[in-house]
Amino acid sequence: MSSQKPATSKRQLLLYLIPIIGFFPSLWTLYRRQSSREQLGVSRLSITLAFTWLLGYFLLATGAENSAFFTLRLLILNSFLTSSYFLVSIWLMFCIIQGKSNRLPGLSNFAERILGKYLP
Repeated sequence: MSSQKPATSKRQLLLYLIPIIGFFPSLWTLYRRQSSREQLGVSRLSITLAFTWLLGYFLLATGAENSAFFTLRLLILNSFLTSSYFLVSIWLMFCIIQGKSNRLPGLSNFAERILGKYLP
């Protein structure tokens, strides 16, 4: 029975890191507060990544809409931001599969400090 627990936990961690979709199970995990420390950390990181991407996406899209000169540049930057979000999420999934650390320098600490305060 103990051999099934880490596999289930690893599957849940992978679910949390699916770009855009993983936001909702991550939010539910933080809301319940009955998960392991590792699950809470990955959930916080997933939510922080999603909010950072969403904020950047909307700001760049709004800037591209309102700017005549920088429109193409902001749209290209927006596509780089979206690609980076997906690549970082996939990279973190590979780290979890390989059993490596699932932390991002700076962003993991920020997620724990901000979301840990409001969603312990």
